[in-house]
Amino acid sequence: MATTTAPTKAPGRGDRWAGPGMLLPFALFYLVFLVGPLIYTVIAGFFDASLLKKGLGDFAGLSNYTAVLGDDEFWRTLKNTLWFTVLTTVPLVLLSLVLAILADRFVHGRWFFRFAFFAPFVLPSAVISLIFTFIYADQVGLAQQAAKWIGVDTPPSWLGDPDWAMISIAAATVWWTIGFNFVLYLAGLQDIPRSVHEAAAIDGAGPWQRIRHVIVPMLGRTTTLVTVLQAVASLKVFDQIYMLTMGGPDGSTRPSLQLIYDTGFVEGRVGYASTVSLLLFVVILLVSLVWFALVRHAEKER
Repeated sequence: MATTTAPTKAPGRGDRWAGPGMLLPFALFYLVFLVGPLIYTVIAGFFDASLLKKGLGDFAGLSNYTAVLGDDEFWRTLKNTLWFTVLTTVPLVLLSLVLAILADRFVHGRWFFRFAFFAPFVLPSAVISLIFTFIYADQVGLAQQAAKWIGVDTPPSWLGDPDWAMISIAAATVWWTIGFNFVLYLAGLQDIPRSVHEAAAIDGAGPWQRIRHVIVPMLGRTTTLVTVLQAVASLKVFDQIYMLTMGGPDGSTRPSLQLIYDTGFVEGRVGYASTVSLLLFVVILLVSLVWFALVRHAEKER
């Protein structure tokens, strides 16, 4: 007996607008809180805008850009931001990869490592800053005691010494955020078929050779994602530095975002702060584009 198939019903007018209707709240949020402020930042950079007067103020042309590029404080804060990015991005990529490879070798209990490494990441920056304020406290802090246990007679002031303050904040940031990269790498490792590992073992490849010639190359796209996300996040650092040192001592840890905050919200110089914001945006964009170009060039040579 032949079966008949019911004709497919054409989508109605209501169904046609279901998708755009569901996207509308996000689109409005995106326009109001991202595109709108970005456009205002670009425009305000050409005016003498201030929080103390209405409107954009007098047209300033390129004077804000000239003033920012000639300001030593801008270059110092940018240097601090780039130094923090190097101190955090390199260990957060390498350590998370190593830890993920080690955790992936456990058949049972993998969920525990995922939870243990990711748990600090969900803590607010204020909580992390409070914890490390006690850890780095002079005389009584855990870091001071640990340094004495290993034979350092006079440990440095971790947050009060300009040579150690940024390194100490970077170490706290690594402990705080390594779980996110760890989970990304662990997901990438689980996507590698077991047959690939078995084939490499049959060919006589040892553990180190499998890691070097099989695992690391197959995690190339994951490494690109992790590196770019981490570099962008580090270039936008503000919270933990502001709460741990407020940019001190002597401005040695003051990042670009704190310069924007101090200039725009404390001093009220919105036009100047908008210019710094736009230049920092350009730096972040250039770093991302350069890294993507290097990765694409490396992939073409393989």
